Amino acid sequence: MTSIPEALLWCLSAGTAAAVVLAALSIRARGQRADLRSRLTTAEEQNSATLHSNTELTARLRATEAEIRHLAETRLPDLTMALAHPHVPVPGLMDARFAGTDADRALSAVLEQVSDAITRERARVDAAAQSTLRGATTTIQALLYQLQTALQEMQHRYDDPDVAQDLLNADFLNEQALRRVQATGVVCGAWPGLTREDSYLAELVVGATSRLRGYDRVQISNQLRDPIAVVARAVEPVAIVVTELLANALHHSHRELPVIITLQQGNRGASVLVDDYGVGMHDDEIKAAMELLAGENDVLLTQLGDPPRSGFAAAGQLVRQYGFGVHVEPSPYGGVRAVVYIPGDPLLTVLDESAQPMSVMAPQPRRSGVPDRTASVLPTGTASPAAAAPAPSAPAAPAAPAAPAPRRDDRFEAAPPVQQEGELPRRRRRKPVSESEESAERTASPPLRSPEETGSRWAALQRGTESGRAAVQSEPPRSPEGNA
Repeated sequence: MTSIPEALLWCLSAGTAAAVVLAALSIRARGQRADLRSRLTTAEEQNSATLHSNTELTARLRATEAEIRHLAETRLPDLTMALAHPHVPVPGLMDARFAGTDADRALSAVLEQVSDAITRERARVDAAAQSTLRGATTTIQALLYQLQTALQEMQHRYDDPDVAQDLLNADFLNEQALRRVQATGVVCGAWPGLTREDSYLAELVVGATSRLRGYDRVQISNQLRDPIAVVARAVEPVAIVVTELLANALHHSHRELPVIITLQQGNRGASVLVDDYGVGMHDDEIKAAMELLAGENDVLLTQLGDPPRSGFAAAGQLVRQYGFGVHVEPSPYGGVRAVVYIPGDPLLTVLDESAQPMSVMAPQPRRSGVPDRTASVLPTGTASPAAAAPAPSAPAAPAAPAAPAPRRDDRFEAAPPVQQEGELPRRRRRKPVSESEESAERTASPPLRSPEETGSRWAALQRGTESGRAAVQSEPPRSPEGNA
């Protein structure tokens, strides 16, 4: 048997060991290579995710920048416009992906803060403007009243008909300016600027009508059962409101169409209804008018337009201050119906006609046994012959009472509180003072004529002048019964 050499054995052993080592090293290298390949794959995925995230962040950043530019260039200007004109819409987000996010809330907070700041600044600037305008209108109004008094004195001083007509035209123009200034001042928070005595509601409406161009188109129907009067403190405010409603009716109706005023009496007050045949108002216009007439919100001058339309705004201020109501709605005649409701308590009273007769220019209340005198306010200001019949020789003034009538501002007191339920409050007058006391009072201090007294004297002069002209022009002159 042949033996294997020992050296060869050692070589075979060494080769086997080397093979085992190489195999182990190969397996280890293979594992490391797989691990490296896995880590490389993970790194590539992370890198791809990072790139995608960076892309998204870049797009979101650009979208955010676009939203900020949209806010600055579109939303904020439209917001400032919408604060002055509520019908202007304010756009929302340009990118809907921001809805409900922190960016959306931040942008909305910016809009709210800018809106609050602009609103406060507008209110501050408008209050300063109203304060300045209030002082200016008060001064101008006082000057116009002085001019009115001077014109009325000149009307009494000069007998020339042409001069009287020119003075009458100047007085009427002055009345137009006075009405505009008065309404503007009331919107700015000023006092109406005129104090009156208790006045019949019918006389008040006739006086309000005479302040306007186109007064010859106004037809007044008095359906009051009692000689209702407005208390002194509310006479001028109610006259201003009725005047502005009439101005709106005359302006928005054709110059050949009439405007109808109806005086009605209820259980708790009286109402003045103004109906026109004009173009009417849309629903949104009526809604806006009712908001102004309610007087619940403060009015900014910038909200009244250019030139400012201050009629409804002035009426709303007076409604809030004095407690009567104004309502506008579509008229059954196709135009607009405006209703002024005056509550009986505390703005109405009933005067004693024997102590203070109603003006012949005012339509008499409708009562049982007394025919209704529906008057149309004519340019000449003449009254119906039925009213002037008691004194045909002097139709300008009513018959004088046996004793001189006391002054209204210090000769009446409130009636006893006993009255029927739902009845308007009544007032009674004290007994007239004696002639000696009256003459002594006049000698001590000559009384100043109030605007109402001056207007009454001028109205009497006008009526006498027109009556004389009519008598000269008509051959033969008509009897009072023939004109009824």
